[in-house]
Amino acid sequence: MNLAIVGLQWGDEGKGKIVDFLARDFDVNARYQGGSNAGHTVRCGGEKVIFHQIPCGTLNKNVTGVIGGGCVLDPKIFFDEIDGLKRYDAAIEARIRISKFCNLIMPYHILIDEYREGTKQSIGTTKKGIGIAYEDKYGRIGIRVGDLYDTETFEKRLRLNISRKNHILMDVYNAEPLSDREIFDLYMEYAERMKPMVADDTLILYDAMVKNKNVLFEGAQGAMLDIDYGTYPYVTSSHTITSSVGIGLGIPPCSVERVLGVAKAYTTRVGLGPFPTEDTGLFGDRLRESGAEFGSTTGRPRRCGSFDAALIRYTARINGAKEMIITKLDVLSGVDKIKIAVGYESGDEFDPFAADTLVPKYIEVPGFVEDVSQVRSADDFPAEAVNYIKTLEEHTGLKVSHVSVGPEREAIVKM
Repeated sequence: MNLAIVGLQWGDEGKGKIVDFLARDFDVNARYQGGSNAGHTVRCGGEKVIFHQIPCGTLNKNVTGVIGGGCVLDPKIFFDEIDGLKRYDAAIEARIRISKFCNLIMPYHILIDEYREGTKQSIGTTKKGIGIAYEDKYGRIGIRVGDLYDTETFEKRLRLNISRKNHILMDVYNAEPLSDREIFDLYMEYAERMKPMVADDTLILYDAMVKNKNVLFEGAQGAMLDIDYGTYPYVTSSHTITSSVGIGLGIPPCSVERVLGVAKAYTTRVGLGPFPTEDTGLFGDRLRESGAEFGSTTGRPRRCGSFDAALIRYTARINGAKEMIITKLDVLSGVDKIKIAVGYESGDEFDPFAADTLVPKYIEVPGFVEDVSQVRSADDFPAEAVNYIKTLEEHTGLKVSHVSVGPEREAIVKM
C-alpha cells in the first residue's frame, strides 16, 4: 500500500506523530516537498523529538527515509538533525537517502530571507531561506545536491550566484558581501559527508513499488499553505497537496493509492494571513495554552480558533482525501460548548480568494468535561466526545479513522 499523509489545515496538525505511528507498517518514508521550515514533533522514549527535513517515520528501524527532489535542503540543519537523532538510533544515518535532484539552501538564501522579512515585503516566513531557494530553483539558477560532485560546475555556478546575490545584499540591504571561497569550502565538506546518502530517488521509489513494498509519502506544512491553492500570498513556496507527490519524487501520480488527511480538533495557523475562525479572545487563549500551540521551529505563538468544516471540505477535495485522523481532541476537554464552522454567511464553500472576508456560520454542540487523554478504546469516549467526532464527519464528509488524544505514540484511538 502506498499512502500519502496530508495536513488539511495550515500545518501543525500533528502529521509527525501520525507518520511515526503508521511507519511501523511501511518500508519507505519519503518527503516530497518543503525544507527545514517544517517542524514535525514525535515522542521517542518519552522525549520530544522535532524533525525538520528528515522523514519522521525514520526512527522506525525498518524504514528507509528519502528526502525527495521536490524538497530544498539545508546541509547544516540536516547534519545537526542527524546527529541529534543518533541519540535514539545510532544507525539512522545509514537509512537516509537524499535525492541528487534536491535543490540546496545556500547562505545567501537565508540572509536575503532574513532581510526581506524585516521590510514591508514580510509574509511571516521562518527565515530559513526556503522561499528564496525555491525562487532560484524556478529561476533555473539553483544549485542541486548532484552538482556538488562536479566540482568545476559547482564552483562556476556558485561564483555566478554569489555575484548576483552580493549585488542584492549590498545595493538593496546595505549588507556586507559574501565570500564565494568560504562557501565553496564549506559545501565541499558537506558534500563529502553526504556522499554515501546521495541517490536517485526516482529509482529508489520505483524499485520499492515494483517489489510491492509499502511506501509512506510525507509532506511538510498543510494544504492551506499550498503555493497555488492555499491562502496566497501567505503560503509556503511549494505544493503541499498530494498531487505534488509524483513531481516531488519523480514517480507517476497513480503511485498514490490512498490519501489520509490529518486535522486538529480545532484550527491553528502560524504567521500572517486569513483565518476565518480565529478566536482572539479567551477561547483562543485557552486553546493556545492547553494545546501548547507554539511553533516547533520558531517558537512563535500560534493563532487558534474553532474547527472549520467548510475549509476541510475544500482541502479534502483538492487532495482526494476520503478519511482523516483528528488530533488533539484532549485539548477540548472541559469546554462546555464547542462551536464548529459549517459554512459562511456568503455561502457554504471555502474560497481562498475571499478568505480574509469570510464570516463563519457556526453550529454548537455540547462539550465534554472528562479528560480524554487516557482513552485508548473508542468505547471509552464520553458520549459528547463521540457526538463531536460524528458531527465533524457529517459536515466534512470524511470518515474519522483515528483520534489522537495526546503526544505519546500510544495515545491514538482507532474509531
